Amino acid sequence: MSATLVEKASAKINLTLRVIGRRTDGYHELESLVVFADIADTLTLRTSQDGLEITGPFASKTGSAADNLVFKAVAAVRGRIADVKAGHFLLEKNVPVAAGLGGGSADAAAALRLIARTNGLALDDPRLFSAAHAVGADVPVCLDPRPRIMRGIGELLSDPLDLPALPAVLVNPGVPLATRDVFGKFRSGKHGSDIAGVPHDVDALIEFLEQHGNDLTSAASACEPVIAEVLAALRGLSGIKLARMSGSGPTCFALFGSREEAAAAAQRLVKEHNNWWVKPTTLGSAPGINS
Repeated sequence: MSATLVEKASAKINLTLRVIGRRTDGYHELESLVVFADIADTLTLRTSQDGLEITGPFASKTGSAADNLVFKAVAAVRGRIADVKAGHFLLEKNVPVAAGLGGGSADAAAALRLIARTNGLALDDPRLFSAAHAVGADVPVCLDPRPRIMRGIGELLSDPLDLPALPAVLVNPGVPLATRDVFGKFRSGKHGSDIAGVPHDVDALIEFLEQHGNDLTSAASACEPVIAEVLAALRGLSGIKLARMSGSGPTCFALFGSREEAAAAAQRLVKEHNNWWVKPTTLGSAPGINS
């Protein structure tokens, strides 16, 4: 009988995102305060014949299984560690695709954690981090999903940050948005100041976030004007503390003072915009991870 292991692949939220500049190789240097939602894909590994099966509400949006980042993660590890065992993966896709939530990157990171468990590898094995970096810019921060500051092109990570749990609502208007298209519209130079001294108190953290925005919002809204509509709807909700786009969009989030306020706001949005994906959530460390 084959062994079965399960990992959650939590949605990644960029509370802030600063574009520092473009490198000579075409990539952009970024700085971002990253947290994770309690909304996640589920990745199951059965240590039998290699394969990938995709189910869940967003399975049809993931494209070819052969091109999935889960397989790319397996290949990246095998290119660095001889005789690594993998197996058959079952991916339950609950997080929207091309949504600014790092869903594919979180799936790849979950695959790396499952491979580590199967092969008795430590999560901080540098070969795992190297594989994560090779798969994609957001995969390293998803490997150990706790609040951090991410810099460079995703390879420079701070130590985990002790942040409070943040009641929130996530909204995706149902339009995919490719990161390359957003950067194609991005024209601004360096914005804002370096992230330093992130507060641990909720009110102080909200005030801090108001001073550090998302530099890609205008470019993403130029690609998909519905993003501005989502942000306006969020800012009109009762009890809201902050509304912002995550990553390169189009998903946006709103922070609230309580889970009850977030749940009530989500119910209102569902009634008013039944074609949007709306989920109340809590932001912080991924479930099961101790910060």
